[in-house]
Amino acid sequence: MTKDQLKHVIHDKSLSRLDVLVILLSVDANYPKQVKDIKELAYSGGLRKIKGWNISDILGRSSGLAVRTPDGWELSMSGLERARELGADSGPIVDVNGQLRGITEGISEDETKEFVREAIKCLESKHLRAAVVLSWVGAVSVMHKYVVDNRLSDFNNEAIRRNSKWKPAKNADDLGKMKENDFLQILESLSEIGKNVKQELETCLKLRNSCGHPNSLKISESRVAAHIEILMLNVFSRF
Repeated sequence: MTKDQLKHVIHDKSLSRLDVLVILLSVDANYPKQVKDIKELAYSGGLRKIKGWNISDILGRSSGLAVRTPDGWELSMSGLERARELGADSGPIVDVNGQLRGITEGISEDETKEFVREAIKCLESKHLRAAVVLSWVGAVSVMHKYVVDNRLSDFNNEAIRRNSKWKPAKNADDLGKMKENDFLQILESLSEIGKNVKQELETCLKLRNSCGHPNSLKISESRVAAHIEILMLNVFSRF
């Protein structure tokens, strides 16, 4: 949302104070804003009554829609989605794509890099299900390679302890024979990922499974962006 568009939105009497603040934070959403910056934006749109609002208190009770960083307040992924619902085009997808493209350059495996590049293209062209599936496949490929290069013996020992029928893996293709949820459990047991990371990745896996089969599920660009962001921060940047 631009400053010019702002004045046509924030005066809607049906909006709560939190909704107004979410819209204000959606202007140049990639840049955190101090309370004084938020007030200046409101003033520029003709909203003078914000002067009496306790902005930090309202945002602090936003249930995660806004987060406070050292540089100021900014919207979370759920906040960006809420901004879009309110009619504010904050452009989070472009930003996520930019971050993902940067991380892509650090991936050494050509096959994995190609999966990620295709996921970005799918997101940009709004092929949302494909973006979910391809980004997950790329993330699993990165984790498989890490295990093969660094923890293969430990992984096989733990896999056999859990399932005596497991045939020790020798390469990434062998690891691909294991169910992905079981793979995540072993990564956690080896302390390669923490419990919270595992839970987030399990959520990503569930979304991937839902998107990989015909069904009535509907997803938004912001939901897909959040899925890819989790993979960026916890897999592509980590492994």
